[in-house]
Amino acid sequence: MLTPGTPAPDFSLPDQTGALRSLAELRTGRGAPGGAGRGLVLYFYPADFTPVCTKEACMFRDVYSQLADAGLSVAGISPQSVESHAKFAAKHALPYPLLADTQGQAIRAYGASALFGLFTRRLTYVVDASGVITASINAALDLSKHRALIDRALAGAR
Repeated sequence: MLTPGTPAPDFSLPDQTGALRSLAELRTGRGAPGGAGRGLVLYFYPADFTPVCTKEACMFRDVYSQLADAGLSVAGISPQSVESHAKFAAKHALPYPLLADTQGQAIRAYGASALFGLFTRRLTYVVDASGVITASINAALDLSKHRALIDRALAGAR
C-alpha cells in the first residue's frame, strides 16, 4: 500500500463505456461530471456484484455529489471487464467511472494486489490535483473506515 506523500502512479485504463481514462484526467477533473478539479478519491475493490463491493460502490455513489461539490472526482478500479463494469454501474446507478484493470497493472502499482496477485485488496486513496497521495486506507471489510477517510477528504476540501 502506498503512503501519503507518495506520487500516485500513472495509469490509463478503460472505464465502463470503453473510454480510456488517465490518472491526470481524473485527478484534475477534465471530463468529469460536476467539474471536480481538486483531486481524486480512487478506490480499489475485488469484484463487481459481490455484497461488500456493492455496498462500497453505493457508499461512494451516495456521497458523490458532496465530493463533486468539494472538487473531488471518484473512480473505482477492479480486475473485471468493461462489460462487467457497465452492468454493475447501470444496475446501481453509479455516476463515476469504474476502471477495468484486467491485467492488474494499476492494482499492483498501488499495492492492491493480494495473495500472489490472485485477489484485489479493498484500498482507498485520496490523490490531490498535483498527483500526490494525501490519504490512504486499507480496511478490508470495514467500510466505515473508508467512509471516515471520505469524510476527512471532504473536510479538507472545504
